Amino acid sequence: MWVATMLLGSREVVDLTDYLGLHFWKAREFHLYQFVTYMFMHDSSSFSNGFMHIFFNMFALYMFGALLEKVMGMKRFILFYVVCGIGAGVVQELVWHLTDGNITEDFVRLVDEYGQTIRTMPRQEYLNMLVTVGASGAVFGILLGFAMLFPNIPLYIMFIPVPVKAKWAVLGYALIELFFGVSGVMGNVAHFAHLGGMLFGFILLYYWKKKGQFNNFYVNS
Repeated sequence: MWVATMLLGSREVVDLTDYLGLHFWKAREFHLYQFVTYMFMHDSSSFSNGFMHIFFNMFALYMFGALLEKVMGMKRFILFYVVCGIGAGVVQELVWHLTDGNITEDFVRLVDEYGQTIRTMPRQEYLNMLVTVGASGAVFGILLGFAMLFPNIPLYIMFIPVPVKAKWAVLGYALIELFFGVSGVMGNVAHFAHLGGMLFGFILLYYWKKKGQFNNFYVNS
């Protein structure tokens, strides 16, 4: 899908992001199916950005998801992945609703960091610009699931000279995402969607535990 998006977009055939990326629910281009399809899209604005985006997502999915799939089984793992991805989209929609979605003016004025007007555009055109793509929300749910199932497995993280237990590494990652989301740092990244994937992953795993479907599901590694 990433390659198709780049090729079709560069040839001005069709912008798949307009159809398959997750738009704000008040936007004209929003459709319910986008809660699923956006997970299979990735940044296609440039080759380097898109490649790094999909590479790290798929690397994390392979490294952590492979072990989770062995524990959960294929069908339950797929369900977990999709729930985390949809949950990430729901949280992102909520964040948009609480911020940009409350605009009531017919025209929106875009400004730069100095408060100078860059351009104005109709409200509906602006709302259509609120779109997110990528598997990151689902992958963050996978990370959360790994930390819950294998909390004490040591992870070796770049630039940290000592191994860190999975539970602390993932908690630290979540706190960083929360800081970025609140502060607005790296504003082109859906930080709250990442946290949404983790939240829905936690809820689903907790539900399974309460149902007693996996009495030895949680492993104290």
